[in-house]
Amino acid sequence: MERAAAESAGGVTHVDVLIVGAGISGIGSAYHLQDQCPGKSYAIIECKDTFGGTWETHKYPGVRSDSDLYTFGYRFKPWVGTPIASAEEILRYMGEVIEENGIGQHIRYGHLITACKWSSADNLWTVEATRKADGAKTLFTANFLWMCQGYYDHEKPYIPDWAGLSDYKGLFVHAQKWDPATDYTGKRVLVIGSGATAATVVPAFAEKAAHVTMLQRSPTYFFCSENKNELADKLRAGGIDEPTIHRVVRAQIMHDQAAMTQRCIDEPDQVFEELKELVRAFTGKPDFQFEPHFTPRYRPWQQRLAFCPNGDIFQAAVAGKLTVVTDTIDRFTETGVLTSSGELLEADIIVACTGFRLSVMGDIPFSVDGKPVNWADTVTYRGMMFTGVPNMAWVMGYFRASWTLRVDMQGDFICALLNAMDAKGAKRIDVRLRPEDEGMEILPWIEADNFNPGYLMRGIDQMPRRGDKPEWRHNQDYWKERGEFPNIDLNGSEFVYDGKVANEVRVAEAAE
Repeated sequence: MERAAAESAGGVTHVDVLIVGAGISGIGSAYHLQDQCPGKSYAIIECKDTFGGTWETHKYPGVRSDSDLYTFGYRFKPWVGTPIASAEEILRYMGEVIEENGIGQHIRYGHLITACKWSSADNLWTVEATRKADGAKTLFTANFLWMCQGYYDHEKPYIPDWAGLSDYKGLFVHAQKWDPATDYTGKRVLVIGSGATAATVVPAFAEKAAHVTMLQRSPTYFFCSENKNELADKLRAGGIDEPTIHRVVRAQIMHDQAAMTQRCIDEPDQVFEELKELVRAFTGKPDFQFEPHFTPRYRPWQQRLAFCPNGDIFQAAVAGKLTVVTDTIDRFTETGVLTSSGELLEADIIVACTGFRLSVMGDIPFSVDGKPVNWADTVTYRGMMFTGVPNMAWVMGYFRASWTLRVDMQGDFICALLNAMDAKGAKRIDVRLRPEDEGMEILPWIEADNFNPGYLMRGIDQMPRRGDKPEWRHNQDYWKERGEFPNIDLNGSEFVYDGKVANEVRVAEAAE
């Protein structure tokens, strides 16, 4: 079937589906829309001047994935490189997806969305945007809005309100705003933070800096491994085709990750001992000391397990290129940072790896029939649709597993939903609490003891709410959802088509 084209009239571009964001989520979603709903016209709005999203935003030294690309890559396009890939390699992969599938012609770069407005009278979204090149105001209308803009602010990273920051005379920068032209050769570099970003930049800085210090409030769990996949290498050596390798290796990795996640919950202390053994193996130091700088305070399932290729951050430590300090900041000085215990950490460059600022729906003002949407007043349906907001879905991936696994699954669900609407002749789809949900406790987006990174805990009051039933939450459990998503009943009473619950309509028709 030939794809319907976007329609433009009177300065307004109309499409069946408007995708927001040309990052890993938006490009994957566009592929699924083309593949599963070939008659739908669509456009992608992107505020940047190119595709890539987070992989375009971050340019700090050594920037790489912290998920393996066999699962972070799309299920429909084989990954043929090393499991942990650089941002450059990921962008190249995404570029191939765009070119191979003709997605580029649908992307509108350099458009900053300023408002999304739903009209029940027209069953239509109107999206207002400003074109960055000339400041011109542009309008898009769409029957369905597919939000793929991510979850954090790409312009304003999170920087704590540190005392004396303005006193510091050296170069201070958040990793998210790093300029690749910065020369750190022979410089003393202080990295603040200990998460996945810090684990990436520290080994890279250590290659050329005079010395690197990593200042952390609390340690992180690291999983050390070679940057290779033995199963993939064996299959390639046997002449197996890449699509088969991708499918088999992807399944094996997901099986192993499921087992590891369950073990982290059931036997966290044993898992930690095994992680320690990997560190000792890669450093060649059987007496490597983990107290106090490498013993986390949280449990291993509560945050992402940071991948450490070849134990590189630990190798930098044993080589004398890295000093780790576990403390809090009292204040900045002209030459560095004074810790709460009184130690002065002097540095020529200070790099904050302090995380993101949560951005719900891109901080775009939304309204439904003229009434502003407060996302904290909505209840989420499986972390992707929201009560009171019609014809819209939000792609929110996984954090313990690869983000993209959920992009693929949500693509299947949203396309099935769009096709179900067409089959019913419906122009509007809402989700609503069912009669059996009456009295259900409404809770924050996720439990703190389930998943608790700083950016989410700082902004959780901005997030939609969850119920205490599986349908009304985002549970961060890929291995559970991969069995549930394909079996979602689109005629269930949580789905309302043009104001009518599907199963109520079927009962009425049967009675007639």
